Amino acid sequence: MKLTKAHLVHAIAETNGLPRKKATETVETLLEIMKKTLASGEDVLISGFGKFCVKRKSERKGRNPATGGDMILAPRRVVTFKYSGILRDRINSG
Repeated sequence: MKLTKAHLVHAIAETNGLPRKKATETVETLLEIMKKTLASGEDVLISGFGKFCVKRKSERKGRNPATGGDMILAPRRVVTFKYSGILRDRINSG
């Protein structure tokens, strides 16, 4: 099963006894803060969970899979995730 925004909203509403509308606002606000922070180039650290990092990828040579032709890929920023030791231990304790 994958965890969706709807699942998060439902779990927050159930766990905290909040109305669904308030739980939706909470999830949307959290995600918006994370998006703005990452877009500005800063990392997002959630203690006990992990760290979302913004990495720069420089221009590089690539290959078009459809045509097989060489092409130059533009420089860009990507988001990576490094999990915490606590999360790693929890995943592997089964």
